[in-house]
Amino acid sequence: MWALRRRDLNAVDAWYGSTYRRVLVVDGEPIEVEMAQTGGMATPALHLAWNGAPKRRARLETVALLEKMLSLDLDLDPFYTLAAADPRLAPLATRFRGLRPPRFAGLFECLVNAVALQQLSLAAGLTLLNRLARAFGARPAAPGSLQHAFPSAEELAAAQPGSIHELGFSRRKAATIVAIADAVSQGDLDLDSLDADDDEHAVETLTRLPGIGRWSAEYTLLRGLGRLHVFPGDDVGARKSLARWLGLAEPLDYAGVRHAVADWRPFAGLVYFHLLLDRLAARGELGPGSRLRGEATGAEMGT
Repeated sequence: MWALRRRDLNAVDAWYGSTYRRVLVVDGEPIEVEMAQTGGMATPALHLAWNGAPKRRARLETVALLEKMLSLDLDLDPFYTLAAADPRLAPLATRFRGLRPPRFAGLFECLVNAVALQQLSLAAGLTLLNRLARAFGARPAAPGSLQHAFPSAEELAAAQPGSIHELGFSRRKAATIVAIADAVSQGDLDLDSLDADDDEHAVETLTRLPGIGRWSAEYTLLRGLGRLHVFPGDDVGARKSLARWLGLAEPLDYAGVRHAVADWRPFAGLVYFHLLLDRLAARGELGPGSRLRGEATGAEMGT
């Protein structure tokens, strides 16, 4: 979950000591869910609860969405086989054993995250995304629910760029978010079709969007489409982490990143997530965190 959340201040993907809480929109209905793991590494089990009583179809779709977000059907054995034969990668893989590469709930959410984070610190970008969710995201009608879903393309297409700018986004980013939302909601941009495209075509399609460059496109390939061979080479933080981990004296450029991760290419993106956790741990930010004040407790959720 920390590879998905990235920082403790993430209010969309909320963390409550040992549980994850999120509002997901299924068939137009915001549904608040809570997930916790029991059993440890030996016999892990995930327990899912709902705030309220969604219909069976909504429950099944929610489960399917969470399975995709957490890559629960991914066979990690090939990665651990690769890591075991690599003296440098093996300790990192062992340290964070069990990490599954997360994906955003949808490609639109991934793209908006990428726009928000451009040329900003992770903390600053997540702060803007929290504000965006509170201002435009749906909130469940269930009692005690204070959390908001991430806004849909339809919700943001109806917004004025000025209202997003007032949240702290630059005017360019605000206009970009509304333009992408409008293209998706009007059917001019079919994000689902990217799943069938090869990397080159997907990047070409994404970079035709206003405000989307190579970093945002590759970020979407990894965190949105789940392409684990992709290590976003223009990610400044990831570049620095990779160079430091490899013990390099000189910084890496885009070509240098591609060369450095070539031997791990089937799972270069999984290495990216391991280095993210390593960076969070080094900053003292990887841990249970504190429960957000004023929110409903797990006891108020229905299984």
